[in-house]
Amino acid sequence: MLNKIKLIFSNREIVLKILITFALLLVFKAGTYIPIPLIDTTNVKAVVSNNDFLTVLNAFSGGGLSNFSILALGISPYITASIVVQMLQIVIPKFKEWSESGEVGKQKLNRITRYVTIVIAMIQGLLIIFSLGSRPDNILQASVLQYKNVYWLIYIYMAIVITAGSAFTMWLADLITRHGAGNGSSMIIMAGIVSSIPPMFTTLTNTYLGANFSGLNLFLFILVLVLYIAMIVGVVYFEGAVRKVPVQYANRQAGQQGSDIPIKLNSANVIPVIFASTILSIPMTIIGVMGLSTETSTGAYWVNQVFSTHQPIGVTLYVIMIVFFSFFYSFMQVDPEQIADNLEKQGAFIPGYRPGEETKQQLSKMLFRITLIGSAYLVILALVPIIVSIAFGFGSSVTVGGTSLIILVGVAIETLRQIETQAETKDYQGFLD
Repeated sequence: MLNKIKLIFSNREIVLKILITFALLLVFKAGTYIPIPLIDTTNVKAVVSNNDFLTVLNAFSGGGLSNFSILALGISPYITASIVVQMLQIVIPKFKEWSESGEVGKQKLNRITRYVTIVIAMIQGLLIIFSLGSRPDNILQASVLQYKNVYWLIYIYMAIVITAGSAFTMWLADLITRHGAGNGSSMIIMAGIVSSIPPMFTTLTNTYLGANFSGLNLFLFILVLVLYIAMIVGVVYFEGAVRKVPVQYANRQAGQQGSDIPIKLNSANVIPVIFASTILSIPMTIIGVMGLSTETSTGAYWVNQVFSTHQPIGVTLYVIMIVFFSFFYSFMQVDPEQIADNLEKQGAFIPGYRPGEETKQQLSKMLFRITLIGSAYLVILALVPIIVSIAFGFGSSVTVGGTSLIILVGVAIETLRQIETQAETKDYQGFLD
């Protein structure tokens, strides 16, 4: 490990890339403190802190949403657009053709993804602003409240500013990808999550070690830290877990080694949890920002019962959706039919199974069993923060749960691999020169 660190920091080009990455991330973080004009950020913070979904979204944006800054949405519209374009490849043959046609096709898909990002950012901005603006005193400064006839115009202006902020964030991500270390979009999400960790632990420290300090509270504080560390260790282990399917080639002589097909335990990554939580959060967010109470409104009561992850029906629906999206996205990412066709074209086969249909069926069975374990892992990660939050009464103060940990660990591992590869490549080039 020390040799790897020494190899990385002895390379000036890589050190420069790391410095550029940190500089661009600082620009992003600074942008989260620039509020949109005419916004009353004090009231917005109160609204966000009382909504679990907006709290998580705020963590992903590095606090930009609670500050209602020009970067309120962060990179989330671009991530959503990327997922949408990727899923559209199933129903739009042209998109599928572009994805398989090399660099030119990828550039076309990237261009479409950017256009979709702008549309999604505008829609999200309008939804958040108009829903919060259903009570203008929630978001507007006192000096603007008198202009009741032009509220809609002010809201549209705010949505345009937020959309421009998302476009700026997307540009920063591109700069990091081209000139920095790692994938720009992933690094910005990671930076947003990391920046929310210190406030979270500050809240926990004040809760247990502040004025309410006692032996029991000290024990509970240590227990929370142990659970958190255990989750990190579990995520690191499961994210690195791979099922290797052995492959042999018909044109190779006996004794020559074959290869294998690595299938990740969690092929769908964090997408199922994000999809499930997003779908469930939409009705809850609307109810929350409209100021409806479960005690006074029958509709709000039933929406809370069905869609809240703190209620039995909501938790059950949450688990079902995570499992469904895990299988859906895993089979989209790892296509058994395409793998079987590629193996047959290369003259390869899985030992004990005939090329073609039999290989496809075997790969499908393997992927099903692997995804079953992977979906259970995601369900546990998604439920542990909810259970701990209810048991310890944290509410929305715990902003970094299982979903965030998957992102943090995944991005950290992938970025480290890229940096190591670049360092080793440069080292070999220097040796050859």
